[in-house]
Amino acid sequence: MRCSCKIIYIIIVLILLAINLSFGEEIIRIGLNYPKTGPYEVQGMEQWRATRLAVKEINDAGGILGKKIEIIWRDSQSRAGLTTKNVRELIDQYNVTMVFGGSSSGVAIAAANVCQEKGILFFGTLTYSTATTGTDAHRNSFRECYNSWMGAKAIASYLNRKYSQKKYFYITADYTWGWTTEDSVRTFTGTTDTSRHKGVLTPFPSASRNDFKKALETAKRNNPDVLVVVLFGYDMAITLKLAKNLGIKDDMQIIVPNITLGMAESAGPDTMEGVVGALPWCWKVPYKYYYKKGKEFVEKYAKEYNRYPSCSGGSAYTILYEYKAAVERAGSFDTGKVIKVLEGHTYSLLKDEQTWRDFDHQSIQTVYIVKGNPVDEVLKDKYQLDYFKILRSVPGIQVVRTREEWNKVRIKAGKPDFLESLSGEE
Repeated sequence: MRCSCKIIYIIIVLILLAINLSFGEEIIRIGLNYPKTGPYEVQGMEQWRATRLAVKEINDAGGILGKKIEIIWRDSQSRAGLTTKNVRELIDQYNVTMVFGGSSSGVAIAAANVCQEKGILFFGTLTYSTATTGTDAHRNSFRECYNSWMGAKAIASYLNRKYSQKKYFYITADYTWGWTTEDSVRTFTGTTDTSRHKGVLTPFPSASRNDFKKALETAKRNNPDVLVVVLFGYDMAITLKLAKNLGIKDDMQIIVPNITLGMAESAGPDTMEGVVGALPWCWKVPYKYYYKKGKEFVEKYAKEYNRYPSCSGGSAYTILYEYKAAVERAGSFDTGKVIKVLEGHTYSLLKDEQTWRDFDHQSIQTVYIVKGNPVDEVLKDKYQLDYFKILRSVPGIQVVRTREEWNKVRIKAGKPDFLESLSGEE
């Protein structure tokens, strides 16, 4: 009898403990699919660090609608096939309410496709292919960074003044981001004649050092004035180091249409000196243009990680805060309701105002043209990360596709000139 009472007592205690724990576990799960490994792992690490920082800040402040964020992550390895598997798992097994991340447009498009099918919100963190919010745009998907069209049009405004009528050569990653970026740069610089302005494609994501060396040797034989390197992550860093070793860097102006701090650091200061590129944000932006919240982020990040954040981290950080704000405006985690309050919404966090455009869900924002600093300037910095001089800023509205241009591209691709409904919606 005494034993039975003891067992009953233990059961009651366990039930009460379970109840208390369930009340204490007011959480919301968010999926992060990012390149922990692979050619873009440096950009992935930036996303992870900034995500941790944002989650801690948001949870310490009470979470989202009283629920604490729990991040469930998967390693994309910058592979679209693996991403499809990852995102299905995040949604089906962990019931995430939103998925974000990625440093490859192929990955972003794959993630967006699954999220559209499942009726889950997706935010592209570092995806520059114009297709992400163009031919492959979905109603569930939002892109926080700029796109290839915007970056190319902005950098062309610099190139057309400095290198008008000059000979170009392109080295391009053979996937959606590479194709749309090269096409955009060619269009806006008037270098569409491939018999004069030649180029080569390199494999992705399995290119070898030898692939890049062969591409550079081909470029050298063509003797261009401008070498456009449409590569990302380690691939860009390896190629620029080889270009310096081969003497190519001294013979032509190197352009990297989409660049990040992590890429510059991987290449090194002597390699990056004088290289011109475009980016949506860097840690110097809030100091040059006096953006208070941007400076606060840089300083918090530096205190936590003993380094400056890159645009990849800045985008991840912004996405989490924008998701929180949208859910709270909607008063719900329901994807359809959150989309409605995001569309057309203007926000400002790390830089000047950005707007989630309603018809394609592209974030319209300022684009920055930068040039690699001299070696001594990089090395004298506290973290040896002062890689970029900001040459100019270009308002997003001046370089983004118009609605008419977007409609034409969609119709040509056999897509409707509007974003479809979510799965299950009428």
